[in-house]
Amino acid sequence: MRALYLAIAAASLLTAGSAFAAGIDLSKPYGDKYGCINRNGQEVAADQMLLLTDKELITAASACTFSDKQAQADGSLVVTAKCEAEGEEGQSPTKFIIKRSKKNAKKLVVTDEEGNTMGEVSRCK
Repeated sequence: MRALYLAIAAASLLTAGSAFAAGIDLSKPYGDKYGCINRNGQEVAADQMLLLTDKELITAASACTFSDKQAQADGSLVVTAKCEAEGEEGQSPTKFIIKRSKKNAKKLVVTDEEGNTMGEVSRCK
Protein backbone atom coordinates (compact mmCIF):
# COMPACT_ATOMS: atom_id res chain seq x y z
CA MET A 1 0.00 0.00 0.00
CA ARG A 2 2.86 2.37 0.83
CA ALA A 3 4.33 1.74 -2.64
CA LEU A 4 1.02 2.78 -4.18
CA TYR A 5 1.04 6.07 -2.24
CA LEU A 6 4.64 6.72 -3.28
CA ALA A 7 3.77 6.04 -6.92
CA ILE A 8 0.80 8.43 -6.73
CA ALA A 9 2.97 11.09 -5.07
CA ALA A 10 5.68 10.68 -7.73
CA ALA A 11 3.09 10.94 -10.53
CA SER A 12 1.70 14.10 -8.91
CA LEU A 13 5.16 15.66 -8.78
CA LEU A 14 5.82 14.80 -12.42
CA THR A 15 2.50 16.33 -13.43
CA ALA A 16 3.22 19.45 -11.38
CA GLY A 17 6.69 19.73 -12.92
CA SER A 18 5.18 19.54 -16.39
CA ALA A 19 2.71 22.26 -15.49
CA PHE A 20 5.51 24.53 -14.30
CA ALA A 21 7.56 23.85 -17.43
CA ALA A 22 4.53 24.68 -19.56
CA GLY A 23 4.20 28.02 -17.77
CA ILE A 24 6.63 29.76 -20.12
CA ASP A 25 6.73 28.43 -23.65
CA LEU A 26 9.82 29.49 -25.59
CA SER A 27 9.13 27.31 -28.64
CA LYS A 28 8.53 30.53 -30.60
CA PRO A 29 10.87 33.52 -30.23
CA TYR A 30 10.16 36.53 -28.04
CA GLY A 31 11.77 39.91 -28.52
CA ASP A 32 11.53 43.62 -28.30
CA LYS A 33 10.99 45.57 -31.53
CA TYR A 34 14.55 45.14 -32.83
CA GLY A 35 15.00 41.65 -31.41
CA CYS A 36 12.08 40.38 -33.49
CA ILE A 37 13.23 42.25 -36.60
CA ASN A 38 16.71 40.71 -36.25
CA ARG A 39 15.66 37.19 -35.23
CA ASN A 40 16.97 35.71 -38.51
CA GLY A 41 20.22 37.68 -38.50
CA GLN A 42 21.31 41.29 -38.28
CA GLU A 43 18.88 43.09 -40.57
CA VAL A 44 18.67 46.44 -38.76
CA ALA A 45 21.34 48.03 -36.58
CA ALA A 46 20.08 48.77 -33.09
CA ASP A 47 21.73 50.05 -29.92
CA GLN A 48 19.22 48.12 -27.85
CA MET A 49 17.92 44.72 -28.83
CA LEU A 50 16.62 41.71 -26.91
CA LEU A 51 15.78 38.35 -28.50
CA LEU A 52 14.79 35.30 -26.46
CA THR A 53 14.48 31.80 -27.96
CA ASP A 54 14.38 28.33 -26.46
CA LYS A 55 18.17 28.08 -26.90
CA GLU A 56 19.58 31.58 -26.48
CA LEU A 57 19.29 35.19 -25.35
CA ILE A 58 20.75 37.78 -27.71
CA THR A 59 21.27 41.48 -27.04
CA ALA A 60 22.94 44.18 -29.12
CA ALA A 61 26.24 43.50 -27.32
CA SER A 62 26.11 39.83 -26.27
CA ALA A 63 24.96 36.33 -27.14
CA CYS A 64 24.12 33.78 -24.47
CA THR A 65 23.58 30.07 -25.12
CA PHE A 66 21.43 28.17 -22.62
CA SER A 67 22.86 25.10 -20.94
CA ASP A 68 20.00 24.50 -18.49
CA LYS A 69 16.42 25.67 -17.84
CA GLN A 70 14.65 25.11 -14.53
CA ALA A 71 10.94 25.83 -14.06
CA GLN A 72 10.19 27.35 -10.66
CA ALA A 73 7.14 26.93 -8.42
CA ASP A 74 6.09 30.54 -9.08
CA GLY A 75 5.91 29.88 -12.85
CA SER A 76 9.19 31.63 -13.66
CA LEU A 77 12.08 30.03 -15.50
CA VAL A 78 15.69 30.15 -14.29
CA VAL A 79 18.10 29.77 -17.18
CA THR A 80 21.81 28.98 -16.91
CA ALA A 81 23.81 30.25 -19.87
CA LYS A 82 27.27 30.91 -21.23
CA CYS A 83 27.60 34.40 -22.66
CA GLU A 84 29.96 36.00 -25.14
CA ALA A 85 30.20 39.78 -25.03
CA GLU A 86 31.10 41.86 -28.06
CA GLY A 87 34.76 42.84 -27.97
CA GLU A 88 35.68 40.30 -25.28
CA GLU A 89 37.21 36.85 -25.60
CA GLY A 90 35.81 33.73 -23.99
CA GLN A 91 32.49 32.90 -22.39
CA SER A 92 31.24 33.65 -18.91
CA PRO A 93 28.56 31.68 -17.05
CA THR A 94 25.47 33.55 -15.90
CA LYS A 95 21.84 33.02 -14.94
CA PHE A 96 18.70 34.75 -16.07
CA ILE A 97 15.20 34.75 -14.62
CA ILE A 98 12.32 34.83 -17.08
CA LYS A 99 8.83 35.52 -15.79
CA ARG A 100 5.51 36.82 -16.98
CA SER A 101 5.04 40.57 -16.93
CA LYS A 102 2.81 41.84 -14.13
CA LYS A 103 1.41 44.46 -16.54
CA ASN A 104 0.68 42.12 -19.47
CA ALA A 105 0.55 38.31 -19.13
CA LYS A 106 1.40 37.90 -22.83
CA LYS A 107 4.81 39.52 -22.28
CA LEU A 108 7.89 38.16 -20.53
CA VAL A 109 10.36 40.05 -18.38
CA VAL A 110 14.03 39.02 -18.44
CA THR A 111 16.22 39.84 -15.43
CA ASP A 112 19.83 38.99 -14.67
CA GLU A 113 20.84 37.06 -11.56
CA GLU A 114 21.26 40.30 -9.58
CA GLY A 115 17.64 41.21 -10.32
CA ASN A 116 18.35 43.93 -12.90
CA THR A 117 15.66 44.03 -15.57
CA MET A 118 17.14 43.54 -19.03
CA GLY A 119 13.85 44.16 -20.78
CA GLU A 120 10.34 43.09 -21.57
CA VAL A 121 9.66 40.99 -24.66
CA SER A 122 6.61 39.92 -26.66
CA ARG A 123 6.16 36.90 -28.89
CA CYS A 124 7.54 37.73 -32.33
CA LYS A 125 4.97 37.72 -35.13
